[in-house]
Amino acid sequence: MKIFDSIAAVEEAIGTHLGYSSWHTITQHQIDAFAAATGDNQWIHTDPVRAAAGPFGGTIAHGYLTVSLVSSILDEVYAIDGVGMLVNYGADRLRFPAVVPAGSRVRGGVELLEVTPVTLGHRLRTRVTIERDGGDKPVCVIDVLRIAAP
Repeated sequence: MKIFDSIAAVEEAIGTHLGYSSWHTITQHQIDAFAAATGDNQWIHTDPVRAAAGPFGGTIAHGYLTVSLVSSILDEVYAIDGVGMLVNYGADRLRFPAVVPAGSRVRGGVELLEVTPVTLGHRLRTRVTIERDGGDKPVCVIDVLRIAAP
């Protein structure tokens, strides 16, 4: 984990890669629980028999399940001492270049793109690229905005 001792130290890291999260296995149980929580029960996610004959050869994780890992990825990759809170502000760009088959291991890499002073503190823009172990393309690329407030 990269620990910054101040916002000034964060600003010095603009344009750098901050690190990677640990690997996380996406299980069918997790996919099914996400489907139940969101009501997205499409067969490519929840029906292993039908999905085996489908375009991906098995069930795949919801794209938004993958996105839901972003907060924990960010919290695992970096922290800022002396900041009262880091709150999610939004996202500017989101893509799913590849699928996540059930049973896959994924991890996220974080690049710091920008730090901007705002009324509440500083807005941090990071690019989180989630990759699948053994995959040739990222499974998710998202530009995330967070507010670092005193």
